[in-house]
Amino acid sequence: MAIGNWTEISEFILMSFSSLPTEIQSLFFLTFLTIYLVTLMGNSLIILVTLADPMLHSPMYFFLRNLSFLEIGFNLVIVPKMLGTLLAQDTTISFLGCATQMYFFFFFGVAECFLLATMAYDRYVAICSPLHYPVIMNQRTRLAAASCFPGFPVATVQTTWLFSFPFCGTNKVNHFFCDSPPVLRLVCADTALFEIYAIIGTILVVMIPCLLILCSYTRIAAAILKIPSAKGKHKAFSTCSSHLLVVSLFYISSSLTYFRPKSNNSPESKKLLSLSYTVVTPMLNPIIYSLRNSEVKNALSRTFHKVLALRNCIP
Repeated sequence: MAIGNWTEISEFILMSFSSLPTEIQSLFFLTFLTIYLVTLMGNSLIILVTLADPMLHSPMYFFLRNLSFLEIGFNLVIVPKMLGTLLAQDTTISFLGCATQMYFFFFFGVAECFLLATMAYDRYVAICSPLHYPVIMNQRTRLAAASCFPGFPVATVQTTWLFSFPFCGTNKVNHFFCDSPPVLRLVCADTALFEIYAIIGTILVVMIPCLLILCSYTRIAAAILKIPSAKGKHKAFSTCSSHLLVVSLFYISSSLTYFRPKSNNSPESKKLLSLSYTVVTPMLNPIIYSLRNSEVKNALSRTFHKVLALRNCIP
């Protein structure tokens, strides 16, 4: 329906990977479906094991459980629709559906940034102030809630503001989900103020948790260097290595996506980079924590043997 020179858009079309041959899209579907299922199973297993095993009822694994919840939510927001565009060529998404997808994408992304910073703080307190650890981390529920809270205002302001603009011309979003930059290109209005807000907001959301993580690990590194024995140093560092690897994957992939120069940031390259933090990283996180953490591996083994014993007891 035309309104002046503008057209009221009731739905968008996700271009996804439509420029690729059908055979490649089919291969992508099978690959991403496998990754999606592994992600759901891996993160669900982390949640179940950290709940079921008393040895993993410490604050560190409480935060890890929350991270797995966020990863599952992050995947559910993006991947099912992407798989639909690849399998059934169901590329349409309603105006409200696009806004909802963008809202939860921002919420889960921002919440994960701050939760990773909270997990670094947990390691800092455990290594640098072990005597105060039980008292400080007794507030772990509040810390987890505080980590998730920034996601609400960021997602609400950015999504509401963007979708209050008029859209005209094409309704084709050149991405596999409703991210802010490709949707913003469809707006028929002056978006300079919104773009300034979006840039400043993105920098703050990325930099504040990143600085907190760097400060925590700087203090941790100084404390580890003071440990006299090599065995003690290795044990202290091993409790941080999984988190450091997860943080590195998350921040490197997201920074390459959102902070690259526009001249080097074609839509196709951005799609591929976006896959790294929306699809691949959520799958790798439970694998990293399972393979590099002896406590998680032992808990998985104990849980597996309990399940087998229970199954053998059932006639």
